[in-house]
Amino acid sequence: MSAMLPALLSAIVTILAVLFVFYTGVLVARMRGKHGVHAPTTAGHPEFERAYRVQMNTLEQFVIFLPLLWIATSYFGTVGWLAPALGLVWIIGRLIYMQGYMRAPESRGRGFGITVLASLGLLILSIIGIVQNWIAMNAS
Repeated sequence: MSAMLPALLSAIVTILAVLFVFYTGVLVARMRGKHGVHAPTTAGHPEFERAYRVQMNTLEQFVIFLPLLWIATSYFGTVGWLAPALGLVWIIGRLIYMQGYMRAPESRGRGFGITVLASLGLLILSIIGIVQNWIAMNAS
């Protein structure tokens, strides 16, 4: 595997994740219009509130996800495709979370769990990669 391929794959995953975050904003805007919830109000029709919570929770998770994706990609070279694969799992988890939450908030758990597991996987890869690189630098 080319040394550049993991970074390219993670760049593609990053763009997909950004597009998903953008979509959650569009969904909130659509629900505002559909239900007459004018900014800056964040309460109103339950469908709007669900869309808003999906957007906010996705932004909360995105702040954790993005640095971990790139740290894992940069430092964990043992299996180069693993970090971008976990990034794709994160996006799939967010999609499942959004579908579940918009249908019924109590059904969001599976998507949230997938998201958290993907982030945890990226955290583990990041730590392993940093430790491996630290050891390699100090062995010289």
